[in-house]
Amino acid sequence: MTTIAARLDAVRARIDDAARRAGRNPADVKLLAVSKTWPAEAVREAAIAGQRAFGENYVQEGVDKVEALRALGLEWHFIGPLQSNKTRPVANAFDWVHGIDRLKIAERLSAQRDVHLPPLNVCIQVNVSGEDRKSGVAPGEAVALAQAVAALPRLNLRGLMCIPEPTTDEAVLRARFAVLRGLCEELRGAGLALDTLSMGMSHDLEPAIAEGASIVRVGTAIFGERPRPAPPPTPTPTA
Repeated sequence: MTTIAARLDAVRARIDDAARRAGRNPADVKLLAVSKTWPAEAVREAAIAGQRAFGENYVQEGVDKVEALRALGLEWHFIGPLQSNKTRPVANAFDWVHGIDRLKIAERLSAQRDVHLPPLNVCIQVNVSGEDRKSGVAPGEAVALAQAVAALPRLNLRGLMCIPEPTTDEAVLRARFAVLRGLCEELRGAGLALDTLSMGMSHDLEPAIAEGASIVRVGTAIFGERPRPAPPPTPTPTA
């Protein structure tokens, strides 16, 4: 068994255990392997081990991997911030987009999605921790944005996504994830057929699952620590 295959098994075991402790069916929690910065061969190795859904953060890197691995029939999720001038390749290469936080981005994805492709699955990103520099719509604005996105053609609004602040305090994490769950329940009550809560990563998937996560986005626990760029060379003294 390869290292990636062994790590996948360990993550799946964590998901199963967390789901059972929460009284949930483990099959209701989907594992999204976050492969950003890792080469296509690492994705291929994970696919051979049975992983089918992969997440990318960077447009060109992600599109290149989609093309290189097209024969494997994988499911591709774009999970990073998306600028309006980068929407076209994402609209047509990916199956999901998780980070919608502006109507303009959703409108561009809708207009640019090839009519011969199935509707693009999308999630609205909510800033549940209120951090100034974090992407995501404020919780109080999420309902209006969701209703506007749900009305767009060639998009299929599936649910909500969040990234809480980094903390080891499980009570804080559960409170953040509960905000997202509550918003999803509110939107369902308003008539939107949502089925997805994209929340939880390598370090916090257990509290996310306890609060109802249906997709957990895991990178480091599967692929390892991402390689860091080498520091610039030290200038040679000239005198």
